[in-house]
Amino acid sequence: MRLNVFLGRDEMPPKHSVPPRGLTSTRQSPSFEGKFGRMFRALRPAFHPNDARVLGWLTELGGAMTSDFDAPKDGRDDEESGIPALYTYLGQFIDHDLTFDPASSLQKANDPDALVDFRTPAFDLDNVYGRGPDDQPYMYQADGMRFELGAALSGAGDAHAADLVRGPNGRALIGDPRNDENSLVSQLQGLFQRFHNRFVTQNTDLSFQDVQREVRFHYQFVVLNDFLPRIVHSSVLDELRTEGLFDSGKLRFYKPKHSPFLPVEFSVAAYRLGHSMIRPGYRVNDGMMLPIFPAPAHGLNEGLTGFRPMDPNRGMDWGRFIDVDVRAYDGDAAAQQKRLQFAYRIDTALVNILGELPAEVAKNPSSLPARNLIRAWRLGLPSGQDVARAMKLTPLKDEDIRIGQGLESGLPTKTIADVAGGAFKGRCPLWTYILAEAMLHMEAVKLPVVEDVTIQTPRLGPVGGRIVAEVFLGLMFGDPHSMLNQQPDWCPREGPGYGLRDFV
Repeated sequence: MRLNVFLGRDEMPPKHSVPPRGLTSTRQSPSFEGKFGRMFRALRPAFHPNDARVLGWLTELGGAMTSDFDAPKDGRDDEESGIPALYTYLGQFIDHDLTFDPASSLQKANDPDALVDFRTPAFDLDNVYGRGPDDQPYMYQADGMRFELGAALSGAGDAHAADLVRGPNGRALIGDPRNDENSLVSQLQGLFQRFHNRFVTQNTDLSFQDVQREVRFHYQFVVLNDFLPRIVHSSVLDELRTEGLFDSGKLRFYKPKHSPFLPVEFSVAAYRLGHSMIRPGYRVNDGMMLPIFPAPAHGLNEGLTGFRPMDPNRGMDWGRFIDVDVRAYDGDAAAQQKRLQFAYRIDTALVNILGELPAEVAKNPSSLPARNLIRAWRLGLPSGQDVARAMKLTPLKDEDIRIGQGLESGLPTKTIADVAGGAFKGRCPLWTYILAEAMLHMEAVKLPVVEDVTIQTPRLGPVGGRIVAEVFLGLMFGDPHSMLNQQPDWCPREGPGYGLRDFV
């Protein structure tokens, strides 16, 4: 299986761990280079790697972070944020752009420096372009400029909707096979291909490399100016700007000495915020409401799982995922079925369906939150409190680290001290800490709908938000071909308000 940071699946941790290279009882691995490394390399692990009790504690915490079964439905939902649902899958798409790790196995070594990232850690869309038309000509049309598109899709009112090109085994022929993991990220991949093709058609004087640069700049602009502000609190981002522009001199914690790398604090904790944003299912178009995975125990026998030709009637009605038009937030049953769906809140609760993953996805354990927590333990991540102190912040008190759904009406009553007999008092796992921190950093979001509705929406705070934002910015500043280095004030011709909605 793969290391898929934002949403996906990873290796089953071994029953008996091997400490990361250089780890002893007194000091952490000094590594901070290589494709994967550490931001806070002087911090000790939150839990000793050979403490047999920890597995049970983390399994119990993973169960506490799983909400009661919530079937996919139309209409208002108390768990909704003010973030349109497509941003959840843009986050997954970004993860696939930054990481590609088919060879790592925690059963072989639990060393972040030994993880191999076959992709460049840069926002360069190599998950779309692959190795280019010369090396992978089957992805491109005969002119060597445009992508080949797959079979037509219906059901969305989009005359140009198409599946990805597929081989005889049904697998997509694309730059990164993980972008065929589910129907949503698969069709988002298709949108990037269509965006590139349109740019070629509208700019016949540009070379392939020129078009590629323009597409990448649009993507990077959306990442910096639309995606990051959706998930990171504005106060955190403001600290990283000078006169409105992001400033590399403001980066305090992510400072590669040589080439950019992905810190495990980012990949195994902070950027796994997307797991809490996943809805139990989505209404794809007028005819389809599908869960993210089949759940036969709950009568849900079909899901959005991928790696197969798309159902020709499964074209995505993008207005149900992003505000490309105005959709009523409330109304009769017909209006509810067409409404804009929102991501779930960033909190310490994942939908039940992620606590019971299908056997072909994960098992022993089948709980995604438990797998996240166990992986972080095997990799020796420090506690959230220790990371906060390393960042010169006052750590959250145990009573402020709430476990469960963080609704606008109030926070859950269970705290981290109530789990596993108090085993996590003063040393909350970093991933859980970051999600709990977000529940305390809400911002009012005006919904793009007819009614005047505002939702208090959690954002990543001073610890989680700073880790994510600094890694994003550090990777972009570390890429000599990025927008921030080539043209830091670059803006799409549509204006500075350009975002994911405009791209779609």
